[in-house]
Amino acid sequence: MQKEGKLIVFSAPSGSGKTTIVHHLLKQTELNLDFSISATSRPLRGKEVDGKDYYFISAEAFKNHIDNDDFIEWEEVYTDNYYGTLKKEVERIWNLGKHVIFDIDVVGGLNIKKQFPEQTLSVFVQPPSIEEMERRLRNRKTDTEEKIKERVAKAAKELNYAKDFDVILVNDNLEEAKNKACKLIENFVK
Repeated sequence: MQKEGKLIVFSAPSGSGKTTIVHHLLKQTELNLDFSISATSRPLRGKEVDGKDYYFISAEAFKNHIDNDDFIEWEEVYTDNYYGTLKKEVERIWNLGKHVIFDIDVVGGLNIKKQFPEQTLSVFVQPPSIEEMERRLRNRKTDTEEKIKERVAKAAKELNYAKDFDVILVNDNLEEAKNKACKLIENFVK
């Protein structure tokens, strides 16, 4: 795979504000970013759109891509429930002359950093506390009680990886976190 632009990885536990920050960054045209769309074998949810939110493919097709070494990174999150970043997706963005921004889980983010250490800025968005994160998840009103408990337990594990990222961005004030993220990326892509 040709190496051209920069890779900016945003990882975090659910409810940290990561996706909100990434959407804000994508609106800053001077940063010259484009969003890396992940592939998944899980079915569409709600108003998701194939080719915009994810590339939705069957588990069988996903396994074929694995066998063909088509992914930069991938993982099986649950049985036959895969997520990954296709090499051709990064190439698509680099061919546009843009930098790639990822909104990706912790393990996937660290895998990208491992493969492209000089080209990647890895940012861990940390909620001010687990309690605040849980409150945010409840306020979303998108998850069952069981799912919230599962996300909180997963977050406790994910927080242990924060030290492995280039930057820990504590999101205790969303506007400040957005501004800090912009400055980080501005300095990185210069």
